[in-house]
Amino acid sequence: MGKVQAQSPTSGVLITAGAHHRGGSAVGGRAGARALRALGALGLLGVPASAFLLAAGAAEKPSSYVPGRSGGWPHWLAGPLEGVGVGITSHSFQALTLIMCASYLAVLLTARTLPVWAIAAAIVAANVILLLGPPLISQDVFGYIGFARMGALHGLDPYTHVAAEAPGDPVLAFLGWPFKHSPYGPLFTLASYGTTPLGLAGGLWFFKALAVVCSLGSVALIAHAASSLGHSGRWAMVYVGLNPVMLELAVGGAHNDTLMLLLVAGALAITAGATEARAAGHRRSAFAPPRHRGSLPAETARMCAAAATVVLAVGVKVTAGVLLPFLVLAPSRLRQRLQVAATALAGLAALAVVGLLGFGVHALGFLNAVGEQQQLVAVHSVPAETARLVGLTGTPGWWRHLFIAGFLLVLVVALWRTARGSDWRVAAGWTMLALLLSTAWLLPWYAIWVLPLAAVGSDRRLRVAALLFCAYAILIHLPLAGPVLSPRR
Repeated sequence: MGKVQAQSPTSGVLITAGAHHRGGSAVGGRAGARALRALGALGLLGVPASAFLLAAGAAEKPSSYVPGRSGGWPHWLAGPLEGVGVGITSHSFQALTLIMCASYLAVLLTARTLPVWAIAAAIVAANVILLLGPPLISQDVFGYIGFARMGALHGLDPYTHVAAEAPGDPVLAFLGWPFKHSPYGPLFTLASYGTTPLGLAGGLWFFKALAVVCSLGSVALIAHAASSLGHSGRWAMVYVGLNPVMLELAVGGAHNDTLMLLLVAGALAITAGATEARAAGHRRSAFAPPRHRGSLPAETARMCAAAATVVLAVGVKVTAGVLLPFLVLAPSRLRQRLQVAATALAGLAALAVVGLLGFGVHALGFLNAVGEQQQLVAVHSVPAETARLVGLTGTPGWWRHLFIAGFLLVLVVALWRTARGSDWRVAAGWTMLALLLSTAWLLPWYAIWVLPLAAVGSDRRLRVAALLFCAYAILIHLPLAGPVLSPRR
């Protein structure tokens, strides 16, 4: 009895100490969670705030950040933020871009602690702000308008003629590539003809609004796909929707890559539903009657619908075609693969018919234009930069062929792994990244091509690699990269 009494005070002290320890851990955990949420909230404010200062600064007066200024500085080009009085210089552009990148990383690290409505509000706000500003970094949006006006007003096929052949058209002054054929698919090219009655100003604002709608739609579909696959939907929203390449370059430049991205995101959402249904079927199979097992017709229908959606994306930009063989190999059964392949071929045939109706024998002229582009060398493409680093003069053809061979090797291995049951999204993502690394004609907003595949895939290495490539795409526009990336004078 005395022994028990002697030990009781000690036990009480231990219990109390343990309680204090657990309480301290709880307090520390709550403090850490609050700190994470505060960091995330700061990031959610930082992205749209930096987007506003970039858009308003670019709208204040003509600068190199709005190449379309070559045609003048009308109010419809500057946008409603023209009178804000912010202004922008190379140093402030760099600082604001870095703030946007830092804010993005802060939200990415804390996304799971933030409410979905706050993330969605920040994404919408950043997109709307960029809509109100002038087209940033690129003149491609005027190329869309120019090709549309060539066909609708001047009767010139944009696959066989160039904008310079219509010298009286006012869009010519805003163009950056007046001597190039259209590299865009027939669906996009024919649909763009409908913007001609809007004039230059209306056409510009149409394509700017289209980029915003496609950006927001892509984010919603990617979040849905990620959730269906068991990943964090809100993290996927942040990964794509607040990415500086997506905002500053793709949406800011009103690029039709956002339309291609929307269709790819739609295909990912459709196939995620097929995967979810298959998993549910496996869970039920031990208890359900035979007619419920498998759900192969529904799964095949979804995969076929996804293939048809990707064919629509090919009608915008041929790059989306990279995904088709992965979709064909994604199902586990040969019969399903044949059905998906038949759907893809039928879709491509329908696309060819549309092209024939619109452009006659030159329906595939956009492929020639893409080939013309691939003969060009972008200063900061990976083949060009690596050639300079190893001391080569220019970017020799044999050096470019080495990169193409590397891409083909990645493609073959990725298809082989997909055929053996690997996640087709991951395999396609690595292939798309290899394409970006191997092309000599790399434009920085192309980096968004890999984002949806990385966001919904299960490979963390792919997500990190895609982010690193996005960082490179941003870096090449900043003065701090000049000493490292600029070619020798």
